Amino acid sequence: MLVIVLGLLALLGLAAGPASAFADEVKEVRIAYVHTLERGRITLSVLDQPPADLGLAGLKVGINDNNTTGRFLKQGFLLEDVPLKPGEDPVPVVERLAASGTHFIVTDLPAADLLKLADAALGKEMLVFNAGALDDSLREQDCRANVIHTAPTYTMLADGLAQYLVWKQWRNWFLVTGSHPADKLWGDALRRSAERFGAKIVAEKEFADTGGARQSDTGHAQVQRQMPVFTQDVPDYDVLVAADRSEVFGTYLPYRTWLPRPVAGSAGLMPSSWHPSFEGWGAAQIQNRFEKAAHRRMLSEDMQAWTAVRMIGEGATRTQSVALKDIEAYIKAPEFSIAAFKGQKVTLRDWNLQLRQPVLLGDGRSVVSISPQEGFLHEFSELDTLGIDRPETSCKLQ
Repeated sequence: MLVIVLGLLALLGLAAGPASAFADEVKEVRIAYVHTLERGRITLSVLDQPPADLGLAGLKVGINDNNTTGRFLKQGFLLEDVPLKPGEDPVPVVERLAASGTHFIVTDLPAADLLKLADAALGKEMLVFNAGALDDSLREQDCRANVIHTAPTYTMLADGLAQYLVWKQWRNWFLVTGSHPADKLWGDALRRSAERFGAKIVAEKEFADTGGARQSDTGHAQVQRQMPVFTQDVPDYDVLVAADRSEVFGTYLPYRTWLPRPVAGSAGLMPSSWHPSFEGWGAAQIQNRFEKAAHRRMLSEDMQAWTAVRMIGEGATRTQSVALKDIEAYIKAPEFSIAAFKGQKVTLRDWNLQLRQPVLLGDGRSVVSISPQEGFLHEFSELDTLGIDRPETSCKLQ
């Protein structure tokens, strides 16, 4: 376990040396990043290999941003990186962090592990931020009062995409889903969005993962023959929508379908919470800071983690306190908002603790559009046209 102290000497205004009376006055906010350490995850394109510091780089920039402001209030933010092996039990980690005085945990864990961690943190003066898992169940039937979600949900992403496709009058969809559990969750969200916004799924197929090598000397020839055949013999459609969270087939769809149609979802036009090319509404500032620190462009997981850390920092600054109860009360208050470089302040849904946020729609090079789209209205917030709304929720926070 590695503790990363970022900007603390600058915060204290001291060179390394014996502790001083001033140093003793600095109030620490300890934040842990608990995440599954993925090794060698296979993607269809080598260009899509996730960076080793995915998410963690966003936290580091967020810690530095917090310390820049916190030094005026003598607040110091410290980060501990806690990687877990796949399948490793997070409960002992929670016990250790609680004993060390860590009150805030930012996570990027599978849904089942996140629930274990959240339940272990109950009654331990800890607040958990989900910066990775997209599962709607974590905000609905399995919601927890000690978990705040900065990652969007499958339904938020699907609604953001569906609004644009409907706005384009691409209402007839050919839905192709993968065979893995995450693919099915993504497919369910896309079906819900089609019904919600008046699109029609005119055809649907499952692309089964039969295993085998994803790259070979003859791979390009095989794919060039396979994809047109797989997408043949369906009614005419406006857009093919792919649900492939498992990286099995989505990348192979554009330019290879039987009919010359656009592709969206897990390839082509893809919804996300952030895009590395995005620079609108002052986003160039965070992109430049991030690129200087991480030597790459910011990805969705980085932004989600950065937002979690900044919510903690904003709470500490506004309340002039590092106490968990004060920061948590500020974040959960109806008037809470935080600037996230998306054209409007983002706020928290009080019924399931999901952060409202726009959805960016991009291809591999640029942001094509941002949802919610014009004309999709809501009595409270247009951002609530994305995802599970208050009247629909099954969440009972406890």
